[in-house]
Amino acid sequence: MRADAQTTIALEDVPRYPTPGMAIPGAIDFSPDDALITFLLSPDRTLTRQLYAFDPATGERRLLLAPADGGATEQNLSLEEKLRRERARQLEVGVTSYSWAQHGQRILVPLRGDIYVQDGPGAQLRLLVAGGGAPAISPVLSPDGALVAYVQDSELYVVPADGSAAPRQLTHDARGTGKTNGLAEYAAQEEMHRSMGFWWSPDSRSIAFEQVDETHIPVYRIVHQGSDAVGQGAQEDHRYPFAGQPNARVRLGVVPVSGAGAEPVWMDLGGDDDIYLARVRWFRDGSLSAQIQNRAQSQLDLAQFDPDSGERRDLLRETSDVWVNLHDMLKPLKDGGFVWASERSGFQHLYLCAADGRLTRQLTSGDWMVTSLAGVDEARGLVYFTGTRDGPTETHLYVAPLAGGEPRRITQAPGRHQVVLDNALRRFVDTHDALDAPPTVALRSLDDGALIATIFDERDPRVDALNLAPPELVTLASRDGVPLHGALFRPDARFGAGPFPTIVYVYGGPHVQLVANSWPLTANMRAQYLRSLGFLVFVLDNRGSARRGLAFEGAIRHHMGDVEVRDQADGVAWLVAQGLADPARVGVYGWSYGGYMACMCLARAPETFKLAVAGAPVTHWDGYDTHYTERYMGTPQHNPAGYAASSVMHHVGNIRGKLMLVHGLIDENVHFRHTARLIGALVRARKPYDLLLFPDERHSPRALADRIYMEERIVEYFLQYL
Repeated sequence: MRADAQTTIALEDVPRYPTPGMAIPGAIDFSPDDALITFLLSPDRTLTRQLYAFDPATGERRLLLAPADGGATEQNLSLEEKLRRERARQLEVGVTSYSWAQHGQRILVPLRGDIYVQDGPGAQLRLLVAGGGAPAISPVLSPDGALVAYVQDSELYVVPADGSAAPRQLTHDARGTGKTNGLAEYAAQEEMHRSMGFWWSPDSRSIAFEQVDETHIPVYRIVHQGSDAVGQGAQEDHRYPFAGQPNARVRLGVVPVSGAGAEPVWMDLGGDDDIYLARVRWFRDGSLSAQIQNRAQSQLDLAQFDPDSGERRDLLRETSDVWVNLHDMLKPLKDGGFVWASERSGFQHLYLCAADGRLTRQLTSGDWMVTSLAGVDEARGLVYFTGTRDGPTETHLYVAPLAGGEPRRITQAPGRHQVVLDNALRRFVDTHDALDAPPTVALRSLDDGALIATIFDERDPRVDALNLAPPELVTLASRDGVPLHGALFRPDARFGAGPFPTIVYVYGGPHVQLVANSWPLTANMRAQYLRSLGFLVFVLDNRGSARRGLAFEGAIRHHMGDVEVRDQADGVAWLVAQGLADPARVGVYGWSYGGYMACMCLARAPETFKLAVAGAPVTHWDGYDTHYTERYMGTPQHNPAGYAASSVMHHVGNIRGKLMLVHGLIDENVHFRHTARLIGALVRARKPYDLLLFPDERHSPRALADRIYMEERIVEYFLQYL
C-alpha cells in the first residue's frame, strides 16, 4: 500500500463495523488443561460472533457454539442488558461472552438474559436458567465448576451447574428497595472499568458481593422523544451521580453458598461512607482484599479482610498530588506476598510486596510504563508484562526476574501486542497489529517468542479493495517544548503537494491514546474517506492523554480544555509551517471528550479553527459524573473557577466559525442536556449553530442507517465550509 495510492472508499464504507481488518478473534482464553484455545469470532466478518476452539496439537479450528437463532440482538435484549452493553462499549451480538470453570471442562455461555452451560467442548448446550421477565445478569462459574452464581432482580443467586437443583437465593434485602446486591454501580461500570459486583472465593464455598444503595441520589429522567410509546415505555429513570452531588453508598459482604438464609458478614470499609470500592480480589489463603479509594481519588488503600469476621488490615496506601489511577495489576503469590503496580515514580511500574504490604523490591523502572501484568511464574521467578519500554507508540511483552534485573523483550515485530498466557506459563497467544499490518493471532513460546502455531491470519478482502494507506507518524514540539506524537493522513497525489484543507480528529482526554503504531489508526474510515476527498486529516495526542506518564496526563488537573487546546493549535501551526495545512481552512471533529475538545478548539482558538463538528460533547463538567470528573477537576464546590473556565459556555462569545452539534437524545452517559445548555448559551450570544439529532441513539450510535446518515451530513458540512 503506497501513501500516494488512489483510494476507492465509498461513504457507506465509513460507518460499517467491524472496520476493515478488525473482524478478529476476541475473548481469547485457554482451557484449564491448556489443550484448547477458545475465542469469539464472526466467520462472515460481521458483528455476530460464535464460539470457536483451536487445537494446537492438530492445528484444527472448530466451531463450538453458534446459537440457532443467532443469539443476542439489540432488539431482543432487556433495558438492563442494553445499558450494560453501553458501559462496556460492546457492539457485537450473537455469543458475546463465555467463561471456563477454573477446573474441569465446563463452559458457561450467557444468551439474552438466560444462562447456558456446556459440560465440555462438543457437549450439548443446556439451558440452566431462563431469565424470563428478569434477566440473569453477570453469571459466573464457581472455580470448581459445580455452581453458577448470578444476579436476578437485584438479588444474588446460585444454581448447580449440572441442573440437579433449583436456583437458591443468597441475599434477601435489596429487591423492591432501590438497592442492589451483586451488581456494580454506574460509576464502577462506566468509569472504574469494574463490571462485576460479586466474586467467588477460591474454595467455591462463599461469595463476596457489593451492596449498592442509590436511593438518596435524585432521579434523572430521560424521555424517549422519538418513540411511539407513551407512559412508562417512553421514559427511563436513572440515578446519575453528578459531580459534587451524592454518590452511591456501598458495602462489601461475604455470604456462604451452602444452606439458606445465612446473613452476610460485612467487611470493615472504614468510617467514611463516601468512598469508592474500586477492586475486590480473594487472596490464596482465603482472605479477601479490596482497593478503597477516597472520593478525591488522591488516596487508595489496599485492605485485607477476614471474611469470617470482617476485620480489616491495611496492606499499603497509594497517594498522589495529581490523582491515583486504577489498574488491574494485583497478583497474590503463594507465600502471601503479591505483585503490585504503582505510579509513585511518575510512571506505572511493578513492585514486589511482602505479605504485610511492605515493599520488597521494585521490579521495573524508567520513563516508560507497564500497561498490563500478564502473568507471574513463581517456580521460575519470572514476571511477564506488557509496556512501552520501546516507546509510547509501541506495546510489547517483556519478562523480568522477580529477584530483580533488567527486563527482556519477548515480542519482536514492531507495533502493538496483546497477549494471553497459558496456565502452565509456557506459551502465549499474541494478537499483533501495526500501522501496516492488520491483526493476526499466533501461539508463541514464552521463552523466546518463537512461533508455535498460527491461529488467525485471514486477510480481510476489504483491506486491499479499499487500498488503505497507513498514516505517517510524526513528532513535534508544543510551544513550551513538550514532544507530542501525531499522525498524518495525506491526500494522494491527485491533490498536489498542499497546502490542503485540514481536518483535525481529536479525542484529547485522559486514559486514551489515538496515535500509535497500530492498525485501528489505519482503519479509521472517516479519516481515510476524508483523505480520499482531498482533505489532510491530522491526529495529535495532546497533554492529558494516556501512556506518557502522570506528569503528562496531569497537565489538565483542575483546568480542562486549556492546555489540550493549546497543544492542538500548536499541531496545526506545525502543519502550516510544513506547508501542509491551509490556515484559512482548518476544521476539527471529535466525539464525547473529543466533542468537548472540538467545541473548545473553536471557542478558545478561533484564529486557528474555522469549523467544528462536536459529537455528544460534555459542555459543562458539573453535568458529568463524579468519579471521572472529580478525578481531574475536584468538585464544583472546591474548584468553582476551574469549572467555569472549563465550560464551553464560558467561551461562547469567542466563537467565529461554523459549529455542528451531534447528539443522541437518549444518551444516558453524556446527557443531551449538555448540548441543550450550550444551545441556550449560543442563542443568548446570538451565535449560529447547526444541530443533528438522533432520537433513538445513546452515547454511541448503533443503527447502521443512523450512522450512514450522520456521515453524509458531516461530510457535507466539511465540503461546504472548508
